[in-house]
Amino acid sequence: MSFSQIEPNRYDQLLADKCESIKANFCELTMPPVEVFASDKTHYRLRAEFRVWHEGEDLYHIMFDPTDKSKIRIENWLPGSTTIYQLMPILIEKLKASPKLRQKLFQIDYLSTLSGEILVSLLYHRQLDEQWETQIKQLKQDLSEQFKIDFVGRARKQKIILDRDYVNEQLTIHGRKLEYQQVENSFTQPNGTMNQQMIEWAIDASKDNGGDLLELYCGNGNFSIAMAAHFDRVLATEIAKSSVNSAQHNIAVNKIDNVTIIRMSSEDFTEALKGERQFRRLEGIDLSSYNCQTILVDPPRSGLDKDTEAMVAGYDNIIYISCNPNTLKDNLDVLCKTHKVEKFAMFDQFPYTDHMECGVYLTRLS
Repeated sequence: MSFSQIEPNRYDQLLADKCESIKANFCELTMPPVEVFASDKTHYRLRAEFRVWHEGEDLYHIMFDPTDKSKIRIENWLPGSTTIYQLMPILIEKLKASPKLRQKLFQIDYLSTLSGEILVSLLYHRQLDEQWETQIKQLKQDLSEQFKIDFVGRARKQKIILDRDYVNEQLTIHGRKLEYQQVENSFTQPNGTMNQQMIEWAIDASKDNGGDLLELYCGNGNFSIAMAAHFDRVLATEIAKSSVNSAQHNIAVNKIDNVTIIRMSSEDFTEALKGERQFRRLEGIDLSSYNCQTILVDPPRSGLDKDTEAMVAGYDNIIYISCNPNTLKDNLDVLCKTHKVEKFAMFDQFPYTDHMECGVYLTRLS
């Protein structure tokens, strides 16, 4: 099934098929029952990228079929959040009517929030001028009657921000509202309601552990900020500069006083913990003062590298959020030599696709 053409009446069966796939993939390990977190069947995706197709006077969003790369015209995109879904046809008609705004436009990116904000990035194969700025400001004014919207224009070596290049998300975690700045062109979780469930699951798994929490690949503080109330201190690392900046902002806006973010790769941080290298970014931070009994990792699709894997195995409690069951399985084959899987969850971040997001909670074998 194409991700662009979903069939909500098939969702339950597709989810059941994913669960069977997970069970089969991890059958060699001693596993608890899989906790399954179902997605909303429609309007679940908070961000999306579309190519734009020009055909005479016509203009429309397209996606490419992953099997044969043919283009699929997108009119009403059910996966899109309610805000994206409502905006797409209105925006395309406005762009059609403006020769200046549509000229050499080749891509539109949408970043929306559960709280109702939306940022639209327009990407061009030409340089943007004052006329473009004048017309995009007018478009924002027109659309602001219906949407809480901002625009970014991008061209080669050019980025024009009308007011801001981020949205402010509000997540409700166990009844507590938290604010997260999410910046254009930076990673954020695409399925907002599923993200809330992932965070709550991680809290429930580890809230009684005590001590300090170490998090690798922390992004904009998605987990760190919500979990900080359940640990003495949180030490978190992230390599992307924009994500680190957002994390620092999110720490301040949520009035969190026990989270420290370090801009470092997991590989460098592993070397620092071993005392193999000295890093200026760690000046003023006494790593030995932390009593980290729990570690949370949310690595890229490639999973944990061998050195990080060995470092993670040194902690009593491990929370592993994975976007790739295959590399997760490889890592668990090693981690289960020293740890036991206490909880295993499947979060359906991407309904109607083969993609599976998993959460694993492990404790050290006695």
